[in-house]
Amino acid sequence: MAQITGQAASQLRNQLLAYLEQNSPNLSSEEITNVLNEYLSGGDKVTAQGGGITNGIYKRFLEFDKITNKVEVVTTGLWSGDTGSLTSFFSQSTQTALDYYVNVYDKNPSIDATGTVQYAIAYGHKHGSGSVSLANNDNSTLASKATYAQYKSILLDQDDTSFTFASSSGTFDSDEIYVINVKRSRYREKMDAGNWSLKLSGSANSDTVLIDDSGKKFSDSVGKAGRVFNVVSGSLNLGSQSEATVSANFDAGAVGKSFGLFYPDQGLIVLNPTAIHTAVGTSKNATDVGGKTLSYAVNAEQRNHFLLHNAIKGGADFEARRTENVSTSHYFVRATNREYNFSNNPTFTTGTDGTFSESTFERDPKTFITTVGLYNDANEMIAVAKTSKPIAKSFDKEVLIKVKLDF
Repeated sequence: MAQITGQAASQLRNQLLAYLEQNSPNLSSEEITNVLNEYLSGGDKVTAQGGGITNGIYKRFLEFDKITNKVEVVTTGLWSGDTGSLTSFFSQSTQTALDYYVNVYDKNPSIDATGTVQYAIAYGHKHGSGSVSLANNDNSTLASKATYAQYKSILLDQDDTSFTFASSSGTFDSDEIYVINVKRSRYREKMDAGNWSLKLSGSANSDTVLIDDSGKKFSDSVGKAGRVFNVVSGSLNLGSQSEATVSANFDAGAVGKSFGLFYPDQGLIVLNPTAIHTAVGTSKNATDVGGKTLSYAVNAEQRNHFLLHNAIKGGADFEARRTENVSTSHYFVRATNREYNFSNNPTFTTGTDGTFSESTFERDPKTFITTVGLYNDANEMIAVAKTSKPIAKSFDKEVLIKVKLDF
């Protein structure tokens, strides 16, 4: 039998007293044995049996009782209710700044208060075409020019003066853009690249489906605004084992010019209006929110963004998902056979002498676990977990509950 004497015994006594003073009533047999083993040599080591010793309602998590800073990738539908497909599209005539953009709702906001904004559509032109000119109105704000400049500053490098799209002969600079700006609360961290499709319908074609080309790339193109992919025509082939199909990187009718760019980290789809309307034609319902008839023309003083809005309404299918990196922590709450067999509930005992309300509890007390509270070192509750149903606890039962925190 090992003996600890002299100065080592005195140091051990002081260390144990300090531990008891700092941690009582929540004592860990593992921590106590660790202290003892510091003063034992050779094979004279002791091991902990039975885990923690708990004298109160609190129990400290030990080293292997928690797993923190774990990251999980979560993907859900992009639209309201975490749905992945949007099939109804509404605008509101009372919206302000209609010359700049149009908000798109999932339900008609005029008759259904539960309708919420899903995304917005804007039209931008480098020189202000599409807006009312200063020659016709001295108060014109050149909305399309402001829109182009705004997204250029957000998405392009400082030395880039124009949006550049791919073409069959290389690249080309575009003076005009359509922008689909997904609401921040919808895409949260980022849109899921390779997992969205947009169907457009117009006078020339009723079945033009746009996707991104992320599934056909070995590496991402990264710019000022994060990852960038080309917008192409194709199909996601959902519900089958086939990978996404890219039917054409460049539409033949669009003079070999691509449909646009996709910025998943910004929730933005920037489209090439020339390619869009060459492939789709003018919207079948080519009117703005005020009923004004529209036609695609760069120099027309009109709300061009309603042309894309109506093409999307005609297609009636905008599928998209979002993806998030969620930090998680796992806590393993262990109630051994010796622990949590009594309750502080006043009905557990009766009278002033602490007699059990139920006489059979005298030698075999029973409780039911319904709630787990997580506390910080100041005994302040920071999280609460509820069990799906009460869990019976007694001297012949042990319970393990895993609590997962996402943040």
